[in-house]
Amino acid sequence: MNTSTPNTKIPVTVITGFLGSGKTTVLNHVLSEQHGRKVAVIVNEFGEVSIDGQLIVKDENEELIEFNNGCLCCTVRGDLVETINKLLQRADRLDAILIETTGLADPAPVASTFFVADGVREGTRLDSFVTVVDAVNIEQNLEQSHEAQEQVAFADIILVNKSDLVSDEAIAAIERRIRLLNPLARMHRTEQGVVDLAKILDTNAFQLEAKLQVDPTFLSDLDHEHDEAVTSIVLREPQPIDMNRFMAWITPLLQEQGGDLLRTKGVFNAQGFNQRIVFQSVRMLTTMSRFTDWEPSETRGTEYVVIGRNLDRDALQAGLTACLVR
Repeated sequence: MNTSTPNTKIPVTVITGFLGSGKTTVLNHVLSEQHGRKVAVIVNEFGEVSIDGQLIVKDENEELIEFNNGCLCCTVRGDLVETINKLLQRADRLDAILIETTGLADPAPVASTFFVADGVREGTRLDSFVTVVDAVNIEQNLEQSHEAQEQVAFADIILVNKSDLVSDEAIAAIERRIRLLNPLARMHRTEQGVVDLAKILDTNAFQLEAKLQVDPTFLSDLDHEHDEAVTSIVLREPQPIDMNRFMAWITPLLQEQGGDLLRTKGVFNAQGFNQRIVFQSVRMLTTMSRFTDWEPSETRGTEYVVIGRNLDRDALQAGLTACLVR
């Protein structure tokens, strides 16, 4: 039996937020800071393949654990309990646990894990739920997604990310809208996920009483149902991609179908580059950057994840294949 006292329990920070809000960017910022803490990281994604696992910054003090078969609050939940229990066996080596949830994760069942599972409850303390919101797309997200609303309503700390991409007037309106859903959370504006670590780590911001006011049933062990219209597919190509052709294809596609193509993310084997090229989109907003070098022994290839509604796998695969170097 674990006899941890509140002062010796491992603090757990859960980073949540809707698809494309910038959760992984915030996590990379946390892990790249020289804070001297030994952190275990649990990353979860919605889809067949975890692109984020390739994008997380790691060193000898971090342990990256990826689940690739469902949300933390759904099919992976048992594995989450088992994993945390294993981490507790090495509690003297850990200062914190960080969990990044999929953009479709309802935060309430995730929180209940730390109060229902005996070993987890005795060895950890839920420090805070940090919800990252996308300042560019938050209005659409809140209108179209029950999960996005709950993530804001349930947060202890809200990061209004990409605040540099909208006007001051728009940010003020966003903050007023957030306050209607959650008048209690601490709120910070961020650009590219950069935030003072003291504002999100070891804050002791999670308050059970406040959570029960938002969702009186969250401790009930109920299954969570996703919006079944939202699906994900993975497009793969082993041959090099012509990124000019790719942009000529994806840009008008996102303009035409941005309402359905909620989120895309890929690591590309691009012609003319020895580095991985990372492309991401949130509806019609896109970014592209260079990442780490391909190792000589690695098999290069492209993996492109598309999350959205009414997805036509054959058409999308044909579009990507048409971007191959000729």
